[in-house]
Amino acid sequence: MGGTAVEMLREMMRGEVIGPADAGYDEAREIYNAMIDRRPAVIARCADSTDVRAAVRFARENSLDFTVRGGGHSGGGLCIVDGSLMIDLSRMRWARVDPEGRTALVGGGSQIGDLDHEAHGSGLATPAGIMSTTGVGGLTLGGGHGHLTRAYGLTIDNLLAADVVLADGSMVTASSDEHPELFWALRGGGGNFGVVTAFRYALHPVENVGLGVTLWEPEHIGAVLRWYRDFLPAAAEDLNGFFAILTVAPGPPFPEEIHGRKMCGVVWCSTGATDEESLAKTFAPVAEPAPPAFHFATPIPYPALQALFDDLIPKGLQWYWRGDFFDRITDGSIDVHRAFLENLPSDLSTMHLYPVDGAAHRPGPMDTAWAYRDAVWSGVIGGISPEAADANRIRTWAVDYWEALHPHSMGGAYVNFIGADEGGDRVRATYRGHYDRLAEVKRTYDPDNVFHHNQNVLPAGS
Repeated sequence: MGGTAVEMLREMMRGEVIGPADAGYDEAREIYNAMIDRRPAVIARCADSTDVRAAVRFARENSLDFTVRGGGHSGGGLCIVDGSLMIDLSRMRWARVDPEGRTALVGGGSQIGDLDHEAHGSGLATPAGIMSTTGVGGLTLGGGHGHLTRAYGLTIDNLLAADVVLADGSMVTASSDEHPELFWALRGGGGNFGVVTAFRYALHPVENVGLGVTLWEPEHIGAVLRWYRDFLPAAAEDLNGFFAILTVAPGPPFPEEIHGRKMCGVVWCSTGATDEESLAKTFAPVAEPAPPAFHFATPIPYPALQALFDDLIPKGLQWYWRGDFFDRITDGSIDVHRAFLENLPSDLSTMHLYPVDGAAHRPGPMDTAWAYRDAVWSGVIGGISPEAADANRIRTWAVDYWEALHPHSMGGAYVNFIGADEGGDRVRATYRGHYDRLAEVKRTYDPDNVFHHNQNVLPAGS
């Protein structure tokens, strides 16, 4: 883009327009995943939805390729491309809560922590991720699961409406009453259909929750996973717990003698047991598979739980991840987990199995674009390191782990856990029989596929 074009865009917007020659360009182009190092031609930091509309129209009128950046992680780096216009929503961070109606209206560039903080003031929350630095946009459009999923469903099950800038620069509100097909597609179909500048969510009474962390020695992983695969699906829906393999981080609440040791474990969240006495009863079964090497439980404000991992995994690390859905934890998959726990390539590399049952199973299979209502766990394998020299090693470990585990999966994955390099077949597998319907919605709202820097659904007939 020439200087004249950049100046034209500046005149159209209230927010910042940053080019390669401007101070702050290198900082503005940095994203959460330091493995991604790309240079857009210009960055449009939008102040409001009018700025977003102007940026989309400018891109279309000037035949510019563009990407959309929300407020969070973009682990695969799909929000930034060399030589393109990056429409950056990260300044559009705000949340407004209606305590009586139990709803929240949230800006498209917000992070989960913005919503959690504002809703917590009224003793409310909605299911959304496990880190406060996650962007509401990417998480919601992909489906969204987290600590509250077994109790209150996926994030999309709590989405009431969305304000969307379409491919022609116009703006609509999508809900069950307005643009219902678009609303259906937004709930799990990713960033294929437009730029969402605001989300309206239903909220639930959640103030303090019960946090639990249970760790076992690696030799117990088989017994623990066999117990976990039966225990959690049968447990009350107010109990959530994701399974992990990990290296124990130095620092509280972990005692020094287990710092740096490889473990398997479960991070628990209870919306029913929220005092020490009831937590002790709820977590009594954790000794059944094997004596824990560490167990910790405490009442905690929900936003504090959401921020628990923020400092452990900050912006600026090397990341590579892949995922899959699972309807069961097979004995063969347990052997895979055991082998890759023994060969963790870095202290931060991990694997999580997030429950997506309970309340998430109540919507019908055709109610939203999320195509795996029969899944019980959403798995992610994350190769993570602060060292750029580790990039190939953590990627190889993650890919090898995924290839060994994939035969035990359901075939598709949570769209936000698909790597940017996995291709169209993975997208089709993720949307199953919903793909053709998504393609029809795409043809209606984005027939030229201008929103293609995502896990892309092609317009029908293309």
